[in-house]
Amino acid sequence: MNSTSTRRHALAMAAVTVAATLGVQAHAADYPAKPITFVVPFAAGSATDLLARAVGQSVTTDSKQSVIVDNKAGASGMIAAQFVSKAAPDGYTVLITTNTTQSANEHLYKKLPYDPVKDFAPVTGLGKGGQVLVVNAAAPYKNVGDLIAAAKAAPGKLSFGSGSSSSRVAGEMLKQLAGVDILHVPYKSNPLAITDLLGGQIDLMITDTSTGVPQIKSGKLKALGYSTKVRSAQLPEVPTLDEAGVKGYDMGYWFAAYVPAGTPKEVVARLNELLKQATQSAAAKSFYQTAGSEAWTTTPEELAQFQAADALKWGKVIKAAGIQPE
Repeated sequence: MNSTSTRRHALAMAAVTVAATLGVQAHAADYPAKPITFVVPFAAGSATDLLARAVGQSVTTDSKQSVIVDNKAGASGMIAAQFVSKAAPDGYTVLITTNTTQSANEHLYKKLPYDPVKDFAPVTGLGKGGQVLVVNAAAPYKNVGDLIAAAKAAPGKLSFGSGSSSSRVAGEMLKQLAGVDILHVPYKSNPLAITDLLGGQIDLMITDTSTGVPQIKSGKLKALGYSTKVRSAQLPEVPTLDEAGVKGYDMGYWFAAYVPAGTPKEVVARLNELLKQATQSAAAKSFYQTAGSEAWTTTPEELAQFQAADALKWGKVIKAAGIQPE
């Protein structure tokens, strides 16, 4: 190939590159130009599903495009996460998920069908919440100190139930930071564990507020401590576990949005803007109040940093607890 042909080839390739870049920019400027699908890793009616539908209403109003909520429940969220990881990176398939798929699963399973970091582009956080340490209302413990004292006096006698990875790891963190030996009893869901707690089959559990608060308000369960560093607006009289003497305790849950890796930054930025606005909508505020959580938004970079730190924390607790990956 002579020098003239070489120059022509280079110019042609440059033109193709410029055209492709302009095409992506035009695509991003028009986003969204068709319905968006929010993929939820959990069943309809779950907290994540309810939040997805709440923010979806706002995105529809602001963008004039429909939002379809697609529940792909099962396998601890892995089905949904894998589906989104392989979707077209165009911003029209969005994973509305939690710490389960992005922080916990990599430590709980030997093999994941997706990479929680490499396969996704973070968009924004959507919300944060905590869990509550509860015992049967008839239990003799007046506070966390009483419970820990009883556990130390009879190692292995007390038991805690859990029906989710968040509940399980929260209980393990309590054992580690308080220096107590409490037997773990697994359940398929937190409501099932609550049933046995009410029946006296187990002694305590750390559960999500949406499951625990109704039983606390009815007087059937007693709340001893809250799992994050800030008290719950629903249970302002309940001290945090850190305040109650379990120093350093901080284990909450979070919701966030992700798109497939490779999605244009302009599209991610527009989706970030739409979702941030959505967390301030009436529907979203109603969800946060009912679920006992709060709005939490981030830049894509902040979400990536938060996820990395959170995954390390989960890994540390899981490893120290001796939980073997399945």
